Amino acid sequence: MKKLAYILAITLFTSVQFAQADDAAGAKLYTEKACLSCHGEAGAKPIMEAYPKLAGQSAAYMVQQMKDIRDGKRTNGLSATMMGIMAGMSDDDIGKIASYLASLAPAPATPAATQ
Repeated sequence: MKKLAYILAITLFTSVQFAQADDAAGAKLYTEKACLSCHGEAGAKPIMEAYPKLAGQSAAYMVQQMKDIRDGKRTNGLSATMMGIMAGMSDDDIGKIASYLASLAPAPATPAATQ
């Protein structure tokens, strides 16, 4: 039983370390790729109301949306604005950015959304 507890503890510790490394890499990419220019410093305060708040969203959802924009599968709404930015992003970059954004606290609801 002690051996199992030890293995589980090591696995958890290693997983947390990898997640933190991915989040740090994602934060760096978020800044380098200028995502914050439109979506805000922590993905919670976009410059335009029409742009999505990304902080706290599902990583899997964001990955799919970014890949669809990059691959030309999503062309509706404001996705044309992102096509040039997404064109040079690898699946790994997209995953790191999505993981970072998912780890952030969600943006508070706006007054219009709570009515």
